Amino acid sequence: MVTDYFVYVEAMVISFLLTLFVSPFVVSFMRKEKIKQTILHYVDNHSQKAGTPTMGGIIFLISISIVSYIFFSSQSTLAGISLLVFLGYGLTGFLDDFIKIKFKRNLGLRAYQKILFQFAIAVTVAVFAYNNQYIGGKLFVPFTNITIDIGWWIIPLVIVVFIACTNSVNLTDGLDGLASSTTMCYTMSIVALMFFAIAFKLDGANSLYILEYKNLILLGFVVIGAMICFLVFNCFPAKIFMGDTGSLALGAFVACIAVFSRMTLYIPILGLMFVLSSLSVILQVAYYKMTKKRVFLMAPLHHHFERKGVHEVRIVVVYSVITVVIGAVTFLLEIL
Repeated sequence: MVTDYFVYVEAMVISFLLTLFVSPFVVSFMRKEKIKQTILHYVDNHSQKAGTPTMGGIIFLISISIVSYIFFSSQSTLAGISLLVFLGYGLTGFLDDFIKIKFKRNLGLRAYQKILFQFAIAVTVAVFAYNNQYIGGKLFVPFTNITIDIGWWIIPLVIVVFIACTNSVNLTDGLDGLASSTTMCYTMSIVALMFFAIAFKLDGANSLYILEYKNLILLGFVVIGAMICFLVFNCFPAKIFMGDTGSLALGAFVACIAVFSRMTLYIPILGLMFVLSSLSVILQVAYYKMTKKRVFLMAPLHHHFERKGVHEVRIVVVYSVITVVIGAVTFLLEIL
């Protein structure tokens, strides 16, 4: 196991370094080609960010793919499919960003088109998970040693999880470094729980599934390394935004690593800040349609705090700290 730890750290460091190498070239290219962010008129306090290069998700799509391919060992089917799903959603986001830039408009893919792409990939993953001998309908129940089997119900659950995660991370991507830092902290939390699962919850499980699990953990470390480095360029004031290219890919990763490790029920716990982003929008829209009044000054929630005068750096730090604390508390409750 010590050897595994060394490989994980090595993969994380190389992911960091490759992201560091790729980033300046992508930022420079986006500036040269004037691939820049258009700020929506109602987010007037972000007007100074107009013209910031976007589609920066390409940076970590490249680095994560290359490093994962190098480090994946045998029995990496689940991790490999996770990577393909990550890239598939990234491509959907890329098409959305490309249309916005190409036609110089705020609207890229139409809502139904984006959902259609997301739904198609989600259905594919859900059916695969259900038919996979290691996953099926099995779910770990948080804070217990119980594993339940919900059978074919895993299919609609996974579809909902993917649509929710991808759009929640996308909604969270509204401040410099917010989505990347929160995703990084989420990944740290779920990786810690996966180590615990190998030691206790998978005791007596098929050894091949444990190898699959280790490759999922490796992918988590690769993503952490890439996110740490991407934050160097994405934190306030951002040199580049990830765009839908990055946020949809990260949302897919958030969902995929949980589904394939049987930790789907942990997503609303570890990803609480993503959940709050979506709930704040849903609540705002529903309440406004009923009363023509608003619950929040602006949705998603992070924009409400901005309107209240909280600096975006503070908001990003608080989101990250809350995610880390939730992860730590969840881990402690698991081992008690």
